[in-house]
Amino acid sequence: MENNLKTTPLHSSHVSLGALMSPFAGYDMPIQYKGIIEEHNAVRHEVGMFDVSHMGEIFVSGPDSEKYINHLFTNDIRPMTPGKVLYGMFCYPDGGVVDDLLVYKRDEEGNYLLVVNAANIDKDYEWMLSNKEGFDVTVDNQSEVWGQIAVQGPLSEKTLVEVLGIMRAPELTFYTFFEGTLDGEPVIVSRTGYTGEDGFELYASNEMTVRIWKRLLAAGVLPCGLGCRDTLRFEAGLPLYGDELSPEITPIMAGLGMFCKLDKDEFIGKDVLAAQKANGVPRKLVGIELQDKAIPRAGYPVETPEGEVVGVVTTGYRSISLDKSICFALVEGKYAPLGTPLCVHIRKKVFPGVTVKKRFYQTNYKK
Repeated sequence: MENNLKTTPLHSSHVSLGALMSPFAGYDMPIQYKGIIEEHNAVRHEVGMFDVSHMGEIFVSGPDSEKYINHLFTNDIRPMTPGKVLYGMFCYPDGGVVDDLLVYKRDEEGNYLLVVNAANIDKDYEWMLSNKEGFDVTVDNQSEVWGQIAVQGPLSEKTLVEVLGIMRAPELTFYTFFEGTLDGEPVIVSRTGYTGEDGFELYASNEMTVRIWKRLLAAGVLPCGLGCRDTLRFEAGLPLYGDELSPEITPIMAGLGMFCKLDKDEFIGKDVLAAQKANGVPRKLVGIELQDKAIPRAGYPVETPEGEVVGVVTTGYRSISLDKSICFALVEGKYAPLGTPLCVHIRKKVFPGVTVKKRFYQTNYKK
């Protein structure tokens, strides 16, 4: 392991389980245990668990916290009630994305939890500090003291109740959470997820995270690595920062305009995003389904049938759930409509395809 890599509280468990470890977002993380296909299918059809302790937890409090977060955040937190979770982005003034994140409203006293991507913790924290002038708020980066486990799949609710004794789990609807205790220790339990299936996140101290993980392991819950986390989120049409969102890819380009509340008075980047919404964007993120079994990968050129390069693949796989070769691609706007013939250049060959909806896989989970 590289000496400069961080580790999560569960690192020794990953190693003892024989996980394939690899650097990710500055951490030494498990890519797979038994194999990506087995882990992917466990989450799709039963239950699996992920170590996501590398994610960031930044707490915001103070009299101006609602106004402050709304200034930074593309979505509108004003209608939120305690126990609700909201997805959105931080944007630069030019509309490019600082990060995509979740906002948890903890109470009516102005206490919030922001969950950010692991690779962006320091950047997000600095961004938040640099934009807090004039707001009476406290911004507290507690990422080092919280662990997080994601329990995902159709049997995730049953697992939380029967294995962990979290009897309130069935109360939660999609994108809600509660704060409570487990074995006398504080925990935050949310029902969000990044797989397209039903699922929960358990936030706890580093020590409690290890105990929860061991209890789930003993009950036979399959540990899953970041490899299948990527195949699952991709099939469900969910973006990954750095691939489908970036300083160069705005939420409008990524098709995430529904999370940008342009009727708010203001937020950083609003004017640019409003103009893009009104006038269109030069590039758009699309789904492409190939006719062949060749696998499109990030960085491969996307071409018209006539051979003109009009875009690039951002994520691509041979879908495990669908047995199809599919990808996300950022293409020139005029080639984005559904049903447009496009080709992907894979090594020395060109494979024909067509643009399709980005949500390739439809889960049975009713949100």
